[in-house]
Amino acid sequence: MLLLPNAWDAGSARLLESLGAPAIATSSAAVAWSHGYPDGDRLPVALLAATASAIARTVRVPLSVDVEGGYSSDPAAVGEAVARVVDAGAVGINLEDGTAPPDLLCAKIEAAKRSAGRLGIDLFVNARADVYLRGLVAADRRVSETLARAERYRAAGAYGLFAPGVSDAAEIRAIATGQQLPLNVLVWAGLPAADELASLGVRRLSAGSSICQVVYGQIASLATDFLATGASAPLMERSLTYADLNALFTPR
Repeated sequence: MLLLPNAWDAGSARLLESLGAPAIATSSAAVAWSHGYPDGDRLPVALLAATASAIARTVRVPLSVDVEGGYSSDPAAVGEAVARVVDAGAVGINLEDGTAPPDLLCAKIEAAKRSAGRLGIDLFVNARADVYLRGLVAADRRVSETLARAERYRAAGAYGLFAPGVSDAAEIRAIATGQQLPLNVLVWAGLPAADELASLGVRRLSAGSSICQVVYGQIASLATDFLATGASAPLMERSLTYADLNALFTPR
């Protein structure tokens, strides 16, 4: 099972690579926040492409970029956006359906694959089905709806299925075994441990925005204490050294 501790900029990506991450995937929310935008197709594509370019310059492992819903409801425009991140160095993307009809994501997947193909890349499209995340159907229909979407997205050219929000072991197994795409799940409250997920058929586990959220939480805590006390000692605890961080970015 592939473990992906998602990054949000070149620095976080290089750090994660140095810790053994076999690939780098971005979190759309974390990238948006790092540029001062809210999540939800609000980030300018130019900033996303610049982020992908900076990460690709910094790391040597494969890069997958979360392009949310493609930043447009027009498949042609989605294809253009995907071409920009592929040209920047990405070899995979996450592309989500959200609350839109599955037909639209199918068209977006096809456009994304065509655009990447023109650049010589057989793009790994991880199709995100938001059935669980957005509560799109009643609980007793979530598995069947996810399976139906998975088949449509596979036929459109997706190479992976991302089902964020699912946490029940029996439902995870049903989704993993009931369709042909490798299943990606998201860290979630109540999610089984990694070894159990692997036995259930999960092939990719993403941290999503969780690491970034913890980092921002630590920033808030440290800054709150510093603004209240001006104390130096807490800022010296559990920190990486200047030399170690600087060495991470020395050309290899």
